[in-house]
Amino acid sequence: MKWFGKVSAQEAAQHFDVYLQKLAKKNKGLPIQVSLFSEKLGLAYADPLGENARPFHIASIGKMFTATLVFMLAEQEAIALDDPISRHLPAAQLDKLFHFQGVDYANQVTVRHLLAHTSGAADYFEDPVTTGVSFLQDVLHNPDTFWTPEMLLDFTRLRQQPVGAPGTRFHYSDTGYILLGKLVEAVTAQSFHANLHAKIFSPLAMKDSYLLFYSEPEAQPRKQMQKIWLEGTEISGFTSLSCDWAGGGIVSTTADLMTFHKALQRGELVSPGTLKSMQTCPHKFRTGIHYGLGIMEIHFEEFFFLLRGLPRVTGHIGILATHLFHDPASDTYIVMNFAATDRMIQSFQC
Repeated sequence: MKWFGKVSAQEAAQHFDVYLQKLAKKNKGLPIQVSLFSEKLGLAYADPLGENARPFHIASIGKMFTATLVFMLAEQEAIALDDPISRHLPAAQLDKLFHFQGVDYANQVTVRHLLAHTSGAADYFEDPVTTGVSFLQDVLHNPDTFWTPEMLLDFTRLRQQPVGAPGTRFHYSDTGYILLGKLVEAVTAQSFHANLHAKIFSPLAMKDSYLLFYSEPEAQPRKQMQKIWLEGTEISGFTSLSCDWAGGGIVSTTADLMTFHKALQRGELVSPGTLKSMQTCPHKFRTGIHYGLGIMEIHFEEFFFLLRGLPRVTGHIGILATHLFHDPASDTYIVMNFAATDRMIQSFQC
């Protein structure tokens, strides 16, 4: 029997079963999806609640997919990370997004800046607005709005202010990742969702994965998406859920996400050198969460000093308490969906 820390893989699975069943009872049936896999430890775990086959909105985990597409283009020498984005995108698309303290920095913003959230662009999703209601309020109060990428950029352009000159500070920006999606489209002359399917979903047989509102999964009929809660409101049927796109609009399953992350870690999508650069995380996103180029690294000891010594896992979280991580020490892959913005702390405690 292989061992998971100080207990066997079987004992670990039994522990997770009991813990998740208690958590489900406490949360009155709200969705919980958890999958773990480690060939090294002999661990292959799917939660006992029967939810793992159901697709869910992965939120900002999608930024890993966007970054992977960008790095694929870089490895093909179709772009360079230090290219000014103005080399690939029209000036009108960048207008007012990088005008800070009287200077327009649009021609100085690079692909690398966007990947690292150091471009200076505001974040349409969570940053304050200069007029009107916040973006989150708009999504909740106007559920029939279909947010195109152009509308998302316009929200930042017209109702927010840049936060700095490029390269001077880290500031998480969904707006920047919308621009990366537009970059992928401009360089390939294909839609963002077509790139996802052609370069990632289809080659990896991720048959239940698709870009919400833009494409369909290969597996048909499409399974019903798991319900999700934004600020306490169930929004899975809202058209305004179109507000993510290249910043996190993918619907997938725990199995498909596991497949993607294994392929990424094993060099099947980008080279080991590229992956190393993606996973080098010099920027602090929040306490315990550091950021590289489309990938996060968790420093558990920053959450609580007694967690010192736990491995530093890499991957990404999403605002809906979604997780996709890899522990290099034990070669363990972790996928979780708690499906609600107000369950993020609970999801980390799991």
